[in-house]
Formats: sequence, C-alpha cells, structure tokens
Amino acid sequence: MPITAMEKTVRDILHDGQLRKSGKIDRLRELQSEARGIQRAGSESSMSADDGLQDDLRVIEKALLDLHADTEQKGAATL
Repeated sequence: MPITAMEKTVRDILHDGQLRKSGKIDRLRELQSEARGIQRAGSESSMSADDGLQDDLRVIEKALLDLHADTEQKGAATL
C-alpha cells in the first residue's frame, strides 16, 4: 500500500538525524497547525468532507505521541 505525502513527510522528520527531539516536535506541531488551519478553512467552504485531512492529523498526532510530546487538546470540545 503506498504511503501518503504526509506519512512521508512525518517519516522524514522522525528519521532526520540532524534534528533533535525538540526540533522534531516543533516541526510536527507546525504541520499539525497547518493541517488544522486547512481543515477549518475546508469546513467553512464547499470542500469535500473526505479530503484526507483527518488522516493527516492522525499521522501527525501519532508521531507526536511516539515522541512522547505533551498532547495539546484543541477543538470545540475543549476549553
């Protein structure tokens, strides 16, 4: 099964020997923020509901968990 562009990007970050753990977490957080922004924009427009952004977010969040990064709870259900 082929991997998605986001899976490749996350894999590249995780295996980057030049980045420290904190740098990897920072880069993953940037991707997470970008993906959430795109997802919000899509929810306000006529973009397809099944655009793969949810899968991208899952890939990023799993990588953050694998790095034992503090999890951020953001969304409508959190205060």
